[in-house]
Amino acid sequence: MRPSSTVSVERETPLALVRRARRMHRALAERYPDARCELDFTSPFQLLVATVLSAQTTDVRVNSVTPELFATWPTPEALAGADRTALEEVLRPVGFYRAKAASVQGLATRLVEVYGGQVPRRLEDLVTLPGVGRKTANVVRGDAFGLPGITVDTHVGRLSRRFGWTTHEDPVDVETDLAALFPKADWTPLSHRMIFHGRRTCHARRPACGACPIARDCPSYGAGETDPMKAAALVKPGPPVAAPPVLAGPG
Repeated sequence: MRPSSTVSVERETPLALVRRARRMHRALAERYPDARCELDFTSPFQLLVATVLSAQTTDVRVNSVTPELFATWPTPEALAGADRTALEEVLRPVGFYRAKAASVQGLATRLVEVYGGQVPRRLEDLVTLPGVGRKTANVVRGDAFGLPGITVDTHVGRLSRRFGWTTHEDPVDVETDLAALFPKADWTPLSHRMIFHGRRTCHARRPACGACPIARDCPSYGAGETDPMKAAALVKPGPPVAAPPVLAGPG
């Protein structure tokens, strides 16, 4: 049965949208108190490389190769000078390994040549690095530097439209719409909580609506399984939660 308090987006005022969106975020914060970046890293450089590698694969798969990657080439200078064949072999498990090897070696080279081997903080600088777009830049800014940023990956985009927070498909437009709904202090944790929710409950093909903590405020309730028992069986557990990384330095 559809929750009786679910709103009609068509009749929703801008103020009501803000209130509903923030209420939903509070519920997600309660459901996912441990939400954080699931890539393993100890420096901005490691997070930057890992995020580039995470395109079209899982964080678990990336985490399986980065220990060897960073043990072999621990700095931008080392990665810039890596033997390409050896680098590709290490990256083979993450898929598209030739293109990804070119990207991470290219960004390492640019870090050395333009930024003195340090990862820049400004979004405008980050997006000039090979393989780095706004999504990756916002991940690095938020999780390595503590700067506010909304990471619009496939989960955040999908959930934003399901929640009625945006009607846009373009990630930049989605980012703009979400930025207007939430204070800057919420941007990074909001992204993590939405990604957790998208991976665990609000699946692309069969969302677990009956086990969703924000069902009453979601205009897409009913798009997936509404029976509580059946929906609970669809909820996926996450990987073991590690302690937040202790950054090794500014590089």
